Amino acid sequence: MMMTGIRKAGQSFLGKLLIFVLFGFLIFSFAIWGIGDIFQGYGRNSVARVGKTEIGIEQLRTAYQNEVQQLSRQQRRAITPDMAQLIGLDRQVLSRLVTEAVLDQTAREMRLAVSDETIRNLIFDDPTFRDSNGQFSAARFNELLRSNGFTEQSYVREQRNTVLRQKIAEMVVGAVSAPLALQQIGHRLRNEKRAITFARLPAGAAGEIAAPTEAQLKTYFDERKTSFRAPEYRIANLLALSAETLADPAAVTEEEARARYEQVKAQRFGSPETRTIQQIVFPSVEEAQAARARIEGGESFEAVATARNIAPNDLTLGTFTRPQVFDPAVRDAAFALQEGVVSAPVAGAFGAALLRVTAITPERVRPYEEVAAEIRAELATSRAASRIAEIHDRIEDQRASAKPLADIAREFNLPLRTVGPIDSTLRKPDGGSEPALPGGDATAQAIFRSDIGVDNEALRLPRDSGYVWYDVTKIDAARERGFEEVKALIEPQWRADEVAARLAARTRELVARLDKGEAFDAVAADAGLTVEKAEGLGRQDQRPDLPANVVTLVFGTVVGKAGAAAGAGSERILFKVDAATVPPYVRTTQEAENFARALGNSVSEDILAQFIAKRQTDLGVTINETAFRNATGGAQN
Repeated sequence: MMMTGIRKAGQSFLGKLLIFVLFGFLIFSFAIWGIGDIFQGYGRNSVARVGKTEIGIEQLRTAYQNEVQQLSRQQRRAITPDMAQLIGLDRQVLSRLVTEAVLDQTAREMRLAVSDETIRNLIFDDPTFRDSNGQFSAARFNELLRSNGFTEQSYVREQRNTVLRQKIAEMVVGAVSAPLALQQIGHRLRNEKRAITFARLPAGAAGEIAAPTEAQLKTYFDERKTSFRAPEYRIANLLALSAETLADPAAVTEEEARARYEQVKAQRFGSPETRTIQQIVFPSVEEAQAARARIEGGESFEAVATARNIAPNDLTLGTFTRPQVFDPAVRDAAFALQEGVVSAPVAGAFGAALLRVTAITPERVRPYEEVAAEIRAELATSRAASRIAEIHDRIEDQRASAKPLADIAREFNLPLRTVGPIDSTLRKPDGGSEPALPGGDATAQAIFRSDIGVDNEALRLPRDSGYVWYDVTKIDAARERGFEEVKALIEPQWRADEVAARLAARTRELVARLDKGEAFDAVAADAGLTVEKAEGLGRQDQRPDLPANVVTLVFGTVVGKAGAAAGAGSERILFKVDAATVPPYVRTTQEAENFARALGNSVSEDILAQFIAKRQTDLGVTINETAFRNATGGAQN
């Protein structure tokens, strides 16, 4: 929020550092405390105690609701309590309040203070509170405070606390910079390049694999029953309300469609004239005129260009629409020429020039008949958008009277979609996938949070473009499947595992030979493999021939040694690291300075996080689990 008292602090490095710790990553502190041991109830109206400071239920509830509202504005969609808790927003807000309490107590123990003059200047200098003339506006100041739930006293107190927290961060971190050794390590990690020799072992290299016996398959199944477990499947009805579902292009009259076409045809359906322009530039108009006389006498345009040391590829400026030509003189002359005609000397921005247009594509407007369907759909959709709110309210009235979605769909002439059976990833029992749902992942998650017969609230579609209602009609619980039921699935998986095991054993043998000093070409030839090379391979490179897991292993292997990793599909890749190179670390370049600064910031963040964690331990932090759930609406255990 604008009025959280950190605007000015966020303009400096240490201020940003403080904001980082308070608002982004301080969930880290919960890991330090130990979640299992910390939650102990003690106060009915307190969520947490930090040393001598208590964090009240209303304080947490207000901060949490503000964060949910801010996230909703950022995402441009409603964030439900379940979604907020899924991403850990409730824990992050509590962690922030705990951290603020730690810093506030630290400031009191150190007897730090901020003068009234400092706070006054901070407010007066804040551009948020200035009027159109750039002057501090008391009226705007008071209006913004009221709209954000602050009184003047509470806002000043928050500003004072923020400045003190920033001062503590400055004392802890100071002018920390990344040591040179750390910079050099980071430079190596970012810029090291490796050269490797490698070969692919396809699935066929595993040799002939005999068909498994019934006993082998049963043993394989018994050892991996959970991987063959049937997930929970659900069937649901969906009713989507959007401009597209309401639109009726047939209701748009011919006159309306043609009128719209006339309004937008130039901008939407027209393609402007383009010309391919050639140019020869001369030091003076006189020389340009003399060259044109030679062309009129029979010398070619290309010959004149060659005499001016202009290569054939440099003769053509390009193909342009009229507005795309930068030089007005060239633009006017070129678009007045006939195709193939050489212009009179043109006083261009870069000297006198002769122009020639080699190709002209006339302006074209797509005819109405070609775009009529598009125009009708656009008009119908635009009109339907204005009806969404009204139709939504009418459907909600029908839902309130317990009317089934199927009946509502028929009444409003909207399509009812039956989804499923699907699992939570939209996979069907036959292995296929359900087409994308209106509302995407949010709709799928909502279906699997609901139950049969539940009157669910409508979900908003992205960008506030409509709504989707859903009713779960059937639930098949997750269950163990018997051997006979999944027998057809067992053998392919068994065979894939056998291939992988054989290839892994084969590459271990080849790696051992390479590490003993045998030449890669000889080892590959014995195995019937094709040798390949990769030069200049970077740690973060993503190449179709070398998957990321192979690149990671390459950079974990000593130069001169070999290794093997799974490749694409069922193949394995055998490799040997031939060389590793790192360019010198030149500290005076802009790139190095930026890197050192970013690395220093990271070090500072770590130091400040460790300081706060130590202070938490010193002061003691306890959390009331019941009050925490009450404040954030969490589920009871």
